[in-house]
Amino acid sequence: MITNIKYYFLLFWVKLYAILPMNALYILSDILYIIVYRLIGYRVKVARANIKAAFPEKSDKERETLERKFYHHFSDYIVETIKIAHISREELNSRAVLNNPEMIDKLMDEGHPCIIMLMGHYGNWEWFCATGSYFKEATLRQVYRPLNDKAVDRLFIYLRNRFGAKGIKKNDTIRDVLTITKNNERSCVVLISDQTPSPANIHYWTTFLNQDTPILVGAERIATKMNIPVVYSDVRKVGRGRYTVDFRLITDTPREMPEYRITEEYTRMMEETILREPAYWLWTHKRWKHKR
Repeated sequence: MITNIKYYFLLFWVKLYAILPMNALYILSDILYIIVYRLIGYRVKVARANIKAAFPEKSDKERETLERKFYHHFSDYIVETIKIAHISREELNSRAVLNNPEMIDKLMDEGHPCIIMLMGHYGNWEWFCATGSYFKEATLRQVYRPLNDKAVDRLFIYLRNRFGAKGIKKNDTIRDVLTITKNNERSCVVLISDQTPSPANIHYWTTFLNQDTPILVGAERIATKMNIPVVYSDVRKVGRGRYTVDFRLITDTPREMPEYRITEEYTRMMEETILREPAYWLWTHKRWKHKR
């Protein structure tokens, strides 16, 4: 009962603000920046430590500039995610643009109905995951980790599913992808793969942003087991509220790849994306809490 009341309160609040045009929401974002960064200092110590470890060659002033730019973007991400509750599919597709969707259609037409898409917490991943489908007769499915707060979790499910996308709970990934492939359903399964693995799930280490980093290998194992092509989603922020994605094929023959090659290729591509413009990655997560 309490969860339902909280959910509907949050949904009302989100829908109320989502009615505002983007220009008004970005004014709200500028205010949020002051509250989140200057007043509350939301995870500033974590972000600052991550940036310092990733860019030891930068001066204190350069890292401070990067930190401020990140929190400006983070505030934009918040209001942009709120906007999903009211934005039209046409406007969303004009703001979150795929440059080469024909790559996905071609792979599916060649007999690969299920594609694994790897991406990170970069730019605005919620916009791309919420669109439902850009592709011919295909469904977008995002693998997600349920949040502890049931009301907030339910809110995010509502936003992500508004245009027809479907969610796959993290623990159900193998079962659901197996069902999708057996039923020959045209689907793009999106995995946000830059999270920190739990200690029991650490199987592969590499150097990422100048640090020893454990990398999730679940996507590689699923792709290899079911022979599913793997594609990296290279996100760029080209303006405020404007993003593009270029799909880059990692492999369409995963069973022919050496062990951990898919994971390593993804890691190098994700690192390239971040280094191109680091302010748009989510620096507030504790990504390096495990030691080799």
